[in-house]
Amino acid sequence: MFRWGILSTAKIAREQLIPAIQDAENGVLSAIASRDGAKAKALAERTGAPHAFGSYEEMLASDAIDGVYIPLPTSQHVEWAVKAADAGKHVLVEKPLALNADDIDQVIAARDRNSVVVSEAFMVTYHPQWRKVRELVLGGAIGRLRHVQGAFSYFNVDPANMRNQPELGGGALPDIGVYPTVTTRFVTGAEPARIQARVDRDPKFGTDIYSSVKADFGAFELTFYCSTQMAQRQHMVFHGDRGFIEVVAPFNAGDYDHHRIELHDSGHATTQQFRFPAAKHYRLQVEAFARRAAGEKVDYFTLEDSVLNQKVVDAIYRAGESDNWQQV
Repeated sequence: MFRWGILSTAKIAREQLIPAIQDAENGVLSAIASRDGAKAKALAERTGAPHAFGSYEEMLASDAIDGVYIPLPTSQHVEWAVKAADAGKHVLVEKPLALNADDIDQVIAARDRNSVVVSEAFMVTYHPQWRKVRELVLGGAIGRLRHVQGAFSYFNVDPANMRNQPELGGGALPDIGVYPTVTTRFVTGAEPARIQARVDRDPKFGTDIYSSVKADFGAFELTFYCSTQMAQRQHMVFHGDRGFIEVVAPFNAGDYDHHRIELHDSGHATTQQFRFPAAKHYRLQVEAFARRAAGEKVDYFTLEDSVLNQKVVDAIYRAGESDNWQQV
């Protein structure tokens, strides 16, 4: 059993990753760490973790864990991913791993010199609905792919929320704009060559709150918008010359809506529906990560893939400051 340590008591750890670890067939929650020892102890007692640490360093030095999950503010991801790897721990770090593609190089170096597994936590890539979309698109179910369209938005103007604090790595693109890009790349196996974008920032927070993006993949285009100050919505459509695929709850399947994809033919008839009611992508993620850490050859989200996805986000920011196409 892979022994997990959680580096902080963040909400996503409490609500998503810890339940996934407890539900997993090959992992166990071993430790909680917090800069506030009382918080670590309280969460450990509540979740049944046998160890609680009052500092991150103390947990990384412990032999009670095999690896860590890092849900710290984005601005701290690279620093603690490197520290955890240098402590000999496997590392699953919440997305986005970094705020600049070049920053990931030091994480790759730490991974390689310590022979550990380090992965960015894109849980969507473990969900069977996305593997089915990939199978359908690459198998020609919609003919030649011409256009991918996406949307991801919610409304949050809480100044205390890290998503509205630029110094912590807040903003719509790092938080949710990464999902239309990563899923399009996952499905098609292709990379965009250039980007056009509009990026609006909140005058008070300074974070990006709305982006409208056009990515040129050569054979097809991806257009999407994301926002932290619009009504909640998420949707992805893959449109070919002989049909299209709608992903109803692409990023928070099971929470936002049912796990469902719809395959339509060229006459707009729904030819097939695919449902995945038992799928739990956070559980699938932690199980795959633990198997990889044990030496099994299983698919997982690599740091090299993280670099490629972050390069797209970096280009979106550059494009938002320019009237010209930006190379990825």
